Amino acid sequence: MRIYIKNTILYLFLIIIISVNPSLHAKSIPDFSELADELIPSVVSISVMISRDVSTNRPIAPQFPPGSPFEDFFKDFFERRGVPAPQPRQRRNETAAGSGFIIDKAGFIVTNNHVVANSTSITVVLHDGTSLQAKLIGSDKKTDLAILKVETDLELTPVNWGNSDNAKVGNWALAIGNPFGLATTVTLGIVSAKARDINAGPFDDFIQTDAPINRGNSGGPLFNLDGEVIGVNTAIYSPSGGSVGIGFAIPSSLAEGVINQLIQYGKTVRGWLGVRIQTVTPDLAESLGLDRAYGALVASTIPDSPAQKAGIKAGDIILEFNGNEVTEMRRLPRLVAEADVNKNSKLVVWRNEKKVTKNVLIAELKEEKVASKKVEDKKQIADEGEIKELGIKLVSLTENIRIRQNIPEDVYGLLIVNVEQNSEAERKGIRPGDILQEINQTPVNKINDLKQIIKKSVNKKGVLLLINRQGNIIFTALKVKN
Repeated sequence: MRIYIKNTILYLFLIIIISVNPSLHAKSIPDFSELADELIPSVVSISVMISRDVSTNRPIAPQFPPGSPFEDFFKDFFERRGVPAPQPRQRRNETAAGSGFIIDKAGFIVTNNHVVANSTSITVVLHDGTSLQAKLIGSDKKTDLAILKVETDLELTPVNWGNSDNAKVGNWALAIGNPFGLATTVTLGIVSAKARDINAGPFDDFIQTDAPINRGNSGGPLFNLDGEVIGVNTAIYSPSGGSVGIGFAIPSSLAEGVINQLIQYGKTVRGWLGVRIQTVTPDLAESLGLDRAYGALVASTIPDSPAQKAGIKAGDIILEFNGNEVTEMRRLPRLVAEADVNKNSKLVVWRNEKKVTKNVLIAELKEEKVASKKVEDKKQIADEGEIKELGIKLVSLTENIRIRQNIPEDVYGLLIVNVEQNSEAERKGIRPGDILQEINQTPVNKINDLKQIIKKSVNKKGVLLLINRQGNIIFTALKVKN
């Protein structure tokens, strides 16, 4: 009873304090109205006209040049059978909508590439309903970004880029956009996660937010509480098609650089290193003497690439790039892409259980490059053997085996013909048909050479295998059975 009386008195006391000073209660509930009023004029709605071909499955008579002797003959032939004469290709106009935001008083507007791709006309609608025709200055499919420009005498209100690297999980996040055509819609949430990879492109590094984002929000800004853009809203995860609290924004740390290049060049200028890489697993790190699993493991280098010219080799682990630690494999492509072209970059690689520094002259990425392998020694001895320590059986690459298995002449190594059931090799995904090319970064073409290397590795924790699987290079670490 005494406790009840004490709690009642305390409750009444709090009510009296709040009634005397209402600001105490107000401070406990965040108010974003002033921030929203400040930012809304900088956000635009985007309407896009897209022209598409209208196809039909009905058969159409062949078309001949005017005056052709076959013209009248085939016209009568097909008309008697109910087949229409060829008609000009029909096109249908469709509209799409998205969002964008002003970054410069000169009229530059950021949006998503997928919002304006294949457009025949782009209309930007300001917050006050003013419609302006926009010109596409440049776009980048890999990051899904685009920059537009409008010409107007109106006073535009630009916003500033923020540093998304400073955003923390749990920070407030404000999204403004044009969902389902509802212009200047403001939604609120938090930064739910960072560095999300959703397999949208090679430079995935999304901010995840639970601020409601729907169809039409694409290209709109994600703000922090300082009114700075920390992301460009791009995608949602939604089984239903509507917001379920999982939205993704391109971080400003990536977007700002891309947009600046699009404004300056009309395209992106990315660096190119010329390596094929894979993830460094704990097993791989242990087999290579690395204290923890990080960096990007070089599976192969492209001939005449900057990496090959600088002496980067398969089996190297790139730990740092221009002073930035490669915390995981997928961070390296972005670091390279953002590097200055035709200038030296400093790499720190892990080789033979020690760090080695390399200077690489970064080239410009012109097109997608495919790694290939140098022609190695093709003199093979036809033999086979079972490596019980690894649980695999191999055979050398004779001419007959190459023909039967369709193995190119420039591929060297030993063909795996059997993998022991329930062995570690089987658990690690090694399978018949794989070609073992290197062990502990030493090329192997003979069974005896492989056996000698295995003997020297019995007392070690494991060995590193380089596997060629139909042209795909894979590093795998295996423990050696005594």
